[in-house]
Amino acid sequence: MKSLEDKLKTWANPVEMLRNAEVGAYVFPIKPEFSNWRDEQAAWQKTAALFDLSHHMTDIYFEGPDVMRLLTNLAVNSFAAFGPGKAKQIVCCNPEGYVIGDAILFGLGQNKVNISGRPSVPHWVAYNAEVGDYDVTVTRDDRSVQNKGRRKTFRFQIQGPNAMAILAKAVDGSLPLVKFFNIAELSIAGKPIKALGHGMARTEGMELFGPADYADAVREALLVAGQDLGLREVGGRAYATVSPESGWIPSPMPAIYSASLQPYREWLPADGFEANASLGGSFVSKKIEDYYQTPWDLGYGRHVKFDHDFIGRPALEAMSKQPHREKVWLVWNRDDVLKILGSALGGGDRYKHLEQPGSHYSTLPFDCVMQNGTLIGLSTYSVYTANVRAWFSLAMIDRAAAVDGAEVSVIWGEENGGTAKPSVERHVQTTVRAIIHTARPEAIGS
Repeated sequence: MKSLEDKLKTWANPVEMLRNAEVGAYVFPIKPEFSNWRDEQAAWQKTAALFDLSHHMTDIYFEGPDVMRLLTNLAVNSFAAFGPGKAKQIVCCNPEGYVIGDAILFGLGQNKVNISGRPSVPHWVAYNAEVGDYDVTVTRDDRSVQNKGRRKTFRFQIQGPNAMAILAKAVDGSLPLVKFFNIAELSIAGKPIKALGHGMARTEGMELFGPADYADAVREALLVAGQDLGLREVGGRAYATVSPESGWIPSPMPAIYSASLQPYREWLPADGFEANASLGGSFVSKKIEDYYQTPWDLGYGRHVKFDHDFIGRPALEAMSKQPHREKVWLVWNRDDVLKILGSALGGGDRYKHLEQPGSHYSTLPFDCVMQNGTLIGLSTYSVYTANVRAWFSLAMIDRAAAVDGAEVSVIWGEENGGTAKPSVERHVQTTVRAIIHTARPEAIGS
């Protein structure tokens, strides 16, 4: 099999292929823990945390006179204020208006950009650059699990209340003032690098990036500067939980499996992300479209700007006048969580294991959210963090039901005892009560 389309032909439908995929959660190829995941989680709220993003994201560079025309034709975003020294979250949709993915777009120079994130958007833009009528050069820097060579770029984030004080100690000279999603140049340990103004988990911070050869020197300088300010390196276990706590759904279902995008699937490889991402959870439909998400589902409605023509615009214009789902947090009931955890001990029914701190056993998790016996939305990315002191998940629910403090139920576990995914043990489904939070939950019981 050479392409995703070839692989799809061996399955009854895309849902069966994804629900039985061999892979589990998205891979963060860094140490699981540098100290312990509880203190690492607390660091991004109380002191400062250092995240190494150098390995798990796909980076593709685009350069040429048609770069801006390419981006404008594909993204829902407006580019009126974008250019060199700027960054933005780029969101791309299919012709029917459903999200292919999102990523971070960096303006590196005149007619030169980098798209960094999970593979969906970098791949989609690269495809269009290569098959379309664009004078654009495409340079790939695949994530470590797919890249047999070295990465071109290191990427660190330093976040938390003490982040700026640590950076002020680490930089050579004075720390520049960098506005949100603007890019500045600075030097650390004698290495010229770039800095993106980018808070995460509702805290201050920067994302630092530069040539991979500079990574060790920059990391060491940051750790020395942060010794007395509570800086902690964050491992893969804690890093998997920062997105739900922040309110970001990190991996939408790539809306590429419908008939209109067959040429794209013929371009995508059979061993790539889109062909091997695993679909999990209690929500089950034979129609792949039932797993697709709109920009409003993900909280990206504000990014949709009808000041330019782009793929999916007519569909999104129609959607904009319709009811939408709203992104919320669901704080899970303590007793129901303990019931699930306790089922591992002794006899009786065994429920789907809750892995701490993040129970991400599939790449694309979708669990049913019920209210009064009616499906009102989907829960995704369930985690525990030491900052919230509770188990919680992000969810996309009908706007009419998105009432702060309302109780809903999450169906936890897969149908018929689980699918063929090796990350799923035999279990029975159960129900978890949860409370809707329309803003990020603070520490429960504080």
